Amino acid sequence: MAAIFEWTLNVEAADVDGVGHVNNVVYVRWLQDAAMAHSAAQGWTAAAYRTLGQGWVVRSHYIEYLSPARPGDGIVVRTWVADMKRVTSTRRYHILRAVDGQVLARAETQWAFVTFSNHQPCRVPAEIAGAFEVVSEPGVS
Repeated sequence: MAAIFEWTLNVEAADVDGVGHVNNVVYVRWLQDAAMAHSAAQGWTAAAYRTLGQGWVVRSHYIEYLSPARPGDGIVVRTWVADMKRVTSTRRYHILRAVDGQVLARAETQWAFVTFSNHQPCRVPAEIAGAFEVVSEPGVS
């Protein structure tokens, strides 16, 4: 089980805004993409959630931007599940520049588990909760 998951990418020209760095909305996309990739690596793909008829939706995002990502940067999104409750989960992230390991941003997403047909919160099934190891805070800067 991968408690701390690493998802890598390269900054594309379309990610960059008029100021010459990665647009803040792109970071949100990276958070979601990394979370989905971690879930898939644990056996819970988007198709598996659709078959179940239940899955995760975002309640909130918090992002602290520390240093800009720029065109051509290789990026590592490090993510982990910080808590798993009855119907919610907290996932945290560190976004790093691959070449030097500099932390560009820290983030947190609050997720709620819902039934897709009625959009109502429901209990996280044991097989899903058990697929993720909870890590309070990894030893990364």
